[in-house]
Amino acid sequence: MMSIITVSSRPIAAPLMVVLILVLLIFSNLLPCFLSSSSFTVTHIPGFPNALPFRLETGYVTVNEESGGELFYYFVESERNPGEDPLILWLLGGPGCSAINGLALDMGPIRFNVDDFDGRLPTLVVNPHAWTKVANMIFVDWPYGTGYSYSKNNKEEYVTDDMRTVKLIYKFLRKWFYDHPTFLSNTFYMGGDSYGAKMAVHMAYDIVEANEAGHVPLINIKGYVVGNAVTGEKIDTSTQALHAYGLGVISKELYEVW
Repeated sequence: MMSIITVSSRPIAAPLMVVLILVLLIFSNLLPCFLSSSSFTVTHIPGFPNALPFRLETGYVTVNEESGGELFYYFVESERNPGEDPLILWLLGGPGCSAINGLALDMGPIRFNVDDFDGRLPTLVVNPHAWTKVANMIFVDWPYGTGYSYSKNNKEEYVTDDMRTVKLIYKFLRKWFYDHPTFLSNTFYMGGDSYGAKMAVHMAYDIVEANEAGHVPLINIKGYVVGNAVTGEKIDTSTQALHAYGLGVISKELYEVW
């Protein structure tokens, strides 16, 4: 089940956004701590027969300069209107599910061609129902040790908790926006499924708080999206019997003794 929740934050006026973008561009070489990232445009991938029919960018964002902490991401531009369509940062569950799951198994622009799989290199096909038809999407490998994300100099950082991880993802997002200032005016949504949905809610809260405090860049957040969210064992399991009874899967007698 997917839910979309709007959040309240101060609106970002268009003139202010233009000024902010200009300031960021002028002083970009004075902000090395925010610009320590690398990215590449990917035009071809194994298993897909032709050039990709969408723009795919991959790269790293440094989220801890001292330890060499790097978060890897996939960014897919909207196939409709990248400059106007919403931007969604999507977090997979686990923790520890690679962002490739979102790119190729969930709402991303490609799918594995399971129908014609013959045991050799899997082939890929276009996902006709991809969210990237109408939205820009960022998929992140989180936390350290997931996918291509890593901490170079401090292995202790691989042991983490929710709040520390949220801070790293928030730092990732801020620095990503410094490298992609043209997307600051786009409507922004946090999103995630399973355990990632739990983190997405924390992220949305932190973004709103930072905006209210005047932290830059101001992120034009409008809401968050949660799918099959993991909110806690007591909450997640307490309604299972009611749900099963409502669907007619179990009898009233079994429901009452659950």
